[in-house]
Formats: sequence, structure tokens, C-alpha cells
Amino acid sequence: QSLAGTRITSLLDANSFVEIGQGVTARSTDFNMTANKAPSDGVITGYGVIDDKLVYVYSQDASVLNGTVGEMHAKKITRLYDLAMKTGAPVIGLVDCAGIRLQEATDALEAFGQIYLKQTLASGVIPQITAVFGTCGGGMAVVPALTDFTFMEAKNAKLFVNSPNALEGNKTENTANAAFQSSEAGMVDVVAQEDELLESIRTLVSILPANNEDDMSYSECTDDLNRACTDLEASAADPALSLPMISDDNFFFEVKKDYAKDMVTGFIRLNGNTIGAIANRTALYDEEGKEAETFDG
Repeated sequence: QSLAGTRITSLLDANSFVEIGQGVTARSTDFNMTANKAPSDGVITGYGVIDDKLVYVYSQDASVLNGTVGEMHAKKITRLYDLAMKTGAPVIGLVDCAGIRLQEATDALEAFGQIYLKQTLASGVIPQITAVFGTCGGGMAVVPALTDFTFMEAKNAKLFVNSPNALEGNKTENTANAAFQSSEAGMVDVVAQEDELLESIRTLVSILPANNEDDMSYSECTDDLNRACTDLEASAADPALSLPMISDDNFFFEVKKDYAKDMVTGFIRLNGNTIGAIANRTALYDEEGKEAETFDG
């Protein structure tokens, strides 16, 4: 199994993945493209379940033409969006892509535009999640920007529109890496190692509604609603510490943790319901419990 397929099976519940369009290959014959084998045209698409919730997934295969986006590659993704919109289920994109397939020229470009169109039509209707595992450059970088949540692998992932070293004086700092994109650009919600990253996506899907009409963002509450939060006042300066205290079973899913640290945003659960949390922070504590940074509040 390819790395792209392994990521899908690691993300979804066991034995739940159903592949769509496995027999699709590249259509272009220009530049001797017929000599290049392109199984599934470099992207695996299909559906499965996460905690028994239906999700649609596409995963780009870097071993096929470097995972480049060609005409049929893009069409497989747009068809997936059509199905997700019909059934009202989230779309998860696992990105490992060398950008547009130049040999397919305007066909690939037009298909790329169709992906953007589907994303904008789906915005606010179904949850959209993108996870960047390898390269996500050029036109492909617009895809995570249009989705609701962006995850990025800590070590190998690169996210850029223009290659960082193409800009004069930009040799020293790599603006494509996860550290920059999460702390400076604010594009990335969660940075983690691959296994942890996939687990975080599963957690996020489990608390989100399936779509804008069918609210599945609640579950049975197993916590004691009358329990006391004894250390609440002591941790009032840092909501990242106090929010889990008031949440069911101390659950807290923080987004954009490294960006604008004077604000804390994320999701908690109250009586089984998913609640969005926005809180201003006046102090950030290190692992030893000492003040690392202070903010004016």
C-alpha cells in the first residue's frame, strides 16, 4: 500500500474505507505523457467513517508523478465534493503535492479552478479540513487557505505560494515551514507529528457537526455537572488552563495555539455539546508553572 493509502487507513475507523475512481488515470497524451503510468492519477479518493461519522477523504500520492495535480486528479476531488455536499458530510484532504502538472497546461489549470469553486460552494455548508504532509505549493496552497481547518506535519511539510528562496533576502528564514505558518502567518491551526496529527483530525471530526443543518456535535455527557473547579481562580490568567477545567472530562481542542498568544481559541464540551471558546490571556506559563510571557489583556 502507498503512503497516501496508509494515511487514509490510519485516519479512518478500521476497514471502513471505500475507494471511488480507482480506475481513473491521466487523459493527456501531450509531451509523451502516455509513457508515464499514473495509477489513480496520483490521488486516492473515497469515503469512510470516523467514530461512526461519515467523512469523504482524498489523499495525494507523491509516488505518482510527484503527486502533481492534473485534469483527472482534480476532477476526482471535485466529484468527491459533489458527493459530500449531497450527503452533508465533511471533506478531509491529505496533501502531498508538487503543484500543478505543467504538461497538462490549461486542462489542469481549469480543473484546479473547479476545486476552488467547489470549496467556496461548500464553505459554511460542510466542514472542510486539510492536512499538509509534504509539499503544498503554488496553486495548491490556496486549498488549505479556503478550508476551515488546516493541519501541518511538524517536520517535512512545506506550505507556500512562491518558493521562499525566490524572494530576495529570504534565504535565512524558511517561510514555508510549519513553525512560520503556524506562529507568524496564522494559516495553520494544528502542528504535530504524523500519527498525532491524524489523531487530532479524528478528535476534531468527532466534535464537529456533519453539516450546517444536521447538528451531530453533541454526545452523551459522562462528567459530573455539579463537580467543583477548585483551581479555577489560580489559572484565570491563562484560559488554556482554565477552559479544560470547566469542560466535560477536561476536554479542550485548541486551534492556532502558536499564533497571537494573547488570545486563546478552541472548542470545549458542556453537557455533551460542542462550544466554541474565545478568551483573552494575560499570562502564559511554562512546564514548571512559572510565567513565561505576559500580555496586557
